[in-house]
Amino acid sequence: MSQLLYPVYPNSWPFVMESRTVEAMAPGEADKYWAEGWRHFGSDLFRSSLMVEEMCIKRQVSLRLDVRTFTPSKSQRRTVRKNEDLEFDFGPACPGEEELALFGVHKERFERNVPHSLAEFLGDCPDGKPCACLQLSVRREGRLIAASFLALGGNSCSSVYAVFDPAESKRRLGIYTMLLEIEHARSLGMERYYSGYATVETSCYDYKKQFEGLSYFDWAGEWRPMEEMAL
Repeated sequence: MSQLLYPVYPNSWPFVMESRTVEAMAPGEADKYWAEGWRHFGSDLFRSSLMVEEMCIKRQVSLRLDVRTFTPSKSQRRTVRKNEDLEFDFGPACPGEEELALFGVHKERFERNVPHSLAEFLGDCPDGKPCACLQLSVRREGRLIAASFLALGGNSCSSVYAVFDPAESKRRLGIYTMLLEIEHARSLGMERYYSGYATVETSCYDYKKQFEGLSYFDWAGEWRPMEEMAL
């Protein structure tokens, strides 16, 4: 590892770094993987208790919330109201030219770790490999300005990836699509929504920690309230 990297985590933090390829997951199997801290991009499953950002090794955790009891914050309710002029719909994940063009604009936001393609996150068969996956499309006057992808299990779902037009950044579309996913999960009778990874330390994923009722996976097999996650 480069000598420029330095840790900011205590020695007591568990070390977990695993990956595997799973071509198909039954709904209940997907629930089990997500409950054990796994994520997936296409058929590539992975979980890790550490990540590197800004030349630091940071403590990484998987996040989830209870769809049935989730209540948006005042700020999140304002975000929903701000976007009442938009149209949105859910359907099978099937990204085409519109989504690829949006991805091309979206990735210009990144200075480091620039993603190469949407297929990196969705694989070659988004809706069905390794499990069913929905696409949320958000439009302004018919133009696609945001899209996100939600993998479905038996009683839970996992947010895979989202793209949006940076020119519409004042709308907080990343937060908005998550709120729409949570509400759609509730309409499907889901119990848990997995929103991906964040870190104990400050990172670019802090926006995922703004949701009430979050729990984090402690890498010892337990999901704990965010309030117990101490620096």
